[in-house]
Amino acid sequence: MNRARPFAIAAGAALALLLAACSPDSPPAPPPPEVNVMTVRAEAVPNIFELPGRVQAYRTSEVRARVDGIVERRLFDEGSFVAAGKALFRIDPRQLTAAVNAAQAQLARAQATAANARQVVNRYQPLLTDQAIGKQEYDAAVAAARTAEADVQAAQANLASARLNLGYATVTAPISGRARRAEVTEGALVSAAAGTLLTTIEQIDRVYVNFGQSSSDLMAVRRDVEAGKLKLSAVERVEVQLVLEDGSAYPVVGHLDFFDLSIDEGTGTAALRAEFPNPNASLLPGQFVRGRIHAGNRPNGVLIPQRAVRLTADAATVMVVDAKNVAMPRPVKLGTMQDGRWAILDGLKPGDRVIVDGLQKVQPGQPVRIPKIDVVPAAPAKR
Repeated sequence: MNRARPFAIAAGAALALLLAACSPDSPPAPPPPEVNVMTVRAEAVPNIFELPGRVQAYRTSEVRARVDGIVERRLFDEGSFVAAGKALFRIDPRQLTAAVNAAQAQLARAQATAANARQVVNRYQPLLTDQAIGKQEYDAAVAAARTAEADVQAAQANLASARLNLGYATVTAPISGRARRAEVTEGALVSAAAGTLLTTIEQIDRVYVNFGQSSSDLMAVRRDVEAGKLKLSAVERVEVQLVLEDGSAYPVVGHLDFFDLSIDEGTGTAALRAEFPNPNASLLPGQFVRGRIHAGNRPNGVLIPQRAVRLTADAATVMVVDAKNVAMPRPVKLGTMQDGRWAILDGLKPGDRVIVDGLQKVQPGQPVRIPKIDVVPAAPAKR
């Protein structure tokens, strides 16, 4: 067998490939992809942070039994609006009425005893002047009269208490609001000592929304304020906008009315509370919402279009073009979305060129071709 033949075949194949690569008919290298960029500019950006929250009724009243007895009737429709003072339940008043009658009888008896004691004193007074009776006997009559007057006052207090308890037999609404379901039915035994819950009334024409901000976020805000990156106004009411569970925006703007200056040891958060008008009762107690809190402004903030940011599970990056028109990725720290633009908290500075269009055609380290026109993002809409 001729051993030179396989070597000659391999050499020929290599020569053919080399000739094909050098052939004038081979396609040229593709040109750099064309992209649009925007030059980062510093501008005043509202500092907005988003927090989850729960709606709470503006006022909540637990209606409880104040006397012992049997519930006779429920006098309201569950889930309906009730005005302050409206009768809600009626407790059997017969035993309470009997207590009133007994107190009235006791008062009448005490008044009769007191009247008799006063008459004794009046009879003894001239006799004491004429020394017909001793001073000790007169003093005993005066003391008996004073005791009788005290018994009258005690009987009057007992009667007032009995009448008050009789009034509690009709349970009324302490505030105006929406009554929840009844916790007892007719025939139920209720107790004043146990404070039996009858129903709950919630005032929701205004509502609170409770938030919790982490201590790390508070420290970051404090650092930004000290560094001059964030400007807070002490006199300005901090606005809060709500995003509902379906993603829609609540149309009424609220304001923060409470900020706790301590950190909860269990959750590591500080409590914030905002107040919102709720004229149509569209916000319900216990409802989950997200609040967009407008806390000052960043005078040298950066906003870039949403399409310029690549998001992964744990990072956000943009493609920045250097002086040689080479695209390189750069990680950024995102703030909140504002009118279709991301607020950038860290990673970009004024003068950086960020790719906003044609991003899908660019690979890291690849040269790009840029038109002379710089993309200018639209200004955010006025609220």
